[in-house]
Amino acid sequence: MATSSAFVSTFVFPQALPFSPKSSSSPRLILPTNVGTVRTVTLATASKPATGPRTPRGITKPRRVSPEMQAVVGVPEISRTQALKQIWAYIKEHNLQDPDNKKIINCDEKLKKIFGGKDRIGFLQIAGLITPHFL
Repeated sequence: MATSSAFVSTFVFPQALPFSPKSSSSPRLILPTNVGTVRTVTLATASKPATGPRTPRGITKPRRVSPEMQAVVGVPEISRTQALKQIWAYIKEHNLQDPDNKKIINCDEKLKKIFGGKDRIGFLQIAGLITPHFL
């Protein structure tokens, strides 16, 4: 990534006008009637080239998890995004979605420990309910 966003420069140029002075007694300033604008694009170079893969940050950084969460995801340290994928895989593998409304999850004993003892939760609640399990 050797270049970053473009820098735009603007130049104004007068177009050629015919010269025909009407009176020679008083000096006049002749202004151009047609002025055009030209924009040129120049690329600025990046201050620091990218070297290798970025270190994980935020929700992609692996964190330690509680023993209850570890029972579902199977590892002691995992990122939030991967934990959410593992929980969804667990839900689908054990057929825990409500057959009438797929947005509702029927919790088994392992999921009840993660989701605060609730029997049923909505799929949008999962991300908020797993937060306390990241240590």
